[in-house]
Amino acid sequence: MSRYNMTLLTDLYELTMMQGYFNNKTNEKVVFDVFYRRNPSGSAYAVTAGLEQVIDYIKNLKFEKEDIDYLRSTGFFQEDFLKYLADFRFTGSIYAIPEGTVVFPKEPILKVVAPIIEAQLVETAILNIINHQSLIATKASRVVYAAGGGVMEFGLRRAQGPDAGVYGARAAVIGGCIGTSNVLAGQMFDIPVKGTHAHSWIMSFKTELEAFRNYAQAYPDNCLLLVDTYDTLKSGVPHAIQVFDEMKAKGIKSKLYGIRLDSGDLAYLTKKARIMLDNAGHKDAIISASSDLDEYVIESLQRQGAKITSWGVGTNLITSADCPAFGGVYKLAAITDENGNFKPKIKVSENIEKVTNPGNKTVFRLYDKASGKIKADLIALADETYSPKDPLMIFDPIATWKKTYLEPDTYTVRELLVPVFLDGKCVYESPSVMEIRDYCTSELNTLWDESRRFVNPQEVYVDLSKPLYDLKNKLLEGVHNFKDK
Repeated sequence: MSRYNMTLLTDLYELTMMQGYFNNKTNEKVVFDVFYRRNPSGSAYAVTAGLEQVIDYIKNLKFEKEDIDYLRSTGFFQEDFLKYLADFRFTGSIYAIPEGTVVFPKEPILKVVAPIIEAQLVETAILNIINHQSLIATKASRVVYAAGGGVMEFGLRRAQGPDAGVYGARAAVIGGCIGTSNVLAGQMFDIPVKGTHAHSWIMSFKTELEAFRNYAQAYPDNCLLLVDTYDTLKSGVPHAIQVFDEMKAKGIKSKLYGIRLDSGDLAYLTKKARIMLDNAGHKDAIISASSDLDEYVIESLQRQGAKITSWGVGTNLITSADCPAFGGVYKLAAITDENGNFKPKIKVSENIEKVTNPGNKTVFRLYDKASGKIKADLIALADETYSPKDPLMIFDPIATWKKTYLEPDTYTVRELLVPVFLDGKCVYESPSVMEIRDYCTSELNTLWDESRRFVNPQEVYVDLSKPLYDLKNKLLEGVHNFKDK
């Protein structure tokens, strides 16, 4: 969609660090991890999204002449470095957890293995893409879960700009929405576009009934009438029923028809409207509702017995209003030594949450064999292997007394990170958005119900393998010993 070259979609310090590496002839191969520290929106999980756009970004990563000219004009960069940028290409490798997968804090959802000068450049753009789409996909999954399905995303007019609206719609569909009102997103990603009409349509005619009749004539197979412009129960619903009766009398069998409400007490009004529609012989008419909905409002409406067939969710979904940032970070985990072997690196902090996991890593997911539900995730070193034929002891890296023993043949194992780029060449083909949506639905079904509730959900167990746990402790001890000298 972009009207600009995304190569300069980066923070200045990425480029100044690159020049520093260039001047010092420092270009060892490194490992950077993308991960997040806290689940968004009070959830016990997140849904990863945005990988297809990361792939497009890497494929098209090239400094054009106008980019070089602009960088020269800033006065920050030397000519020999600018000449290097003119021939820049990404030659590294990227591994990622596929879009639509449920993920948890601290585990790498994307890993860059590349010369440090290349790995440094891609940090900001990757975080921008992954953070935004993962945030909206996660929020959408919660909204859809509360509704039980039938959610349409229609927040474009409230999104923070065109890109956020388009890619937010993409992410919302990945998270489970059945479609979007965003026509450009529909065109770009081949996802269903849906919608009815505005209150202005009703107000532009002399009467509500005339407006309904004209809309039904124009769209007999998609006839959803907005009934709350004047008086929902005294005017809107009776006029809609009159139009539906007239369509029936003419032998018009609509594929989709019903009413939409965008204001008022949705529980009360939809229950009353349902009775009126049913009594008039329109039991198959749907009732669609909108009006500042989110997962909490929808869950409450469901408890109250609201008769809502489909849901339109806009502002609170496309902006993730209760949690406006995903918080993903990009941290150095390893750097090659003079022999070409990866030397683990760790960032320490008085804030335990910000202490990183060192080394070149991967992620294994352990499923309960009987139910197919997630038992735990295991962050491990990249050369480790695990077989369900073996017994496995996993333990919490903070509370080491908390241990879980997995008997042989009671669990299955899946490695989550897959190669996306190898030595600069893309080796991964992204599925369609609707295929990712189906995959995400199956992924969400691997969570236990306790981990999907909206208040105080049960967190999913994420552990460090014993070799990684020992490595982390060794590095922490080394840091403490250095500080004590």
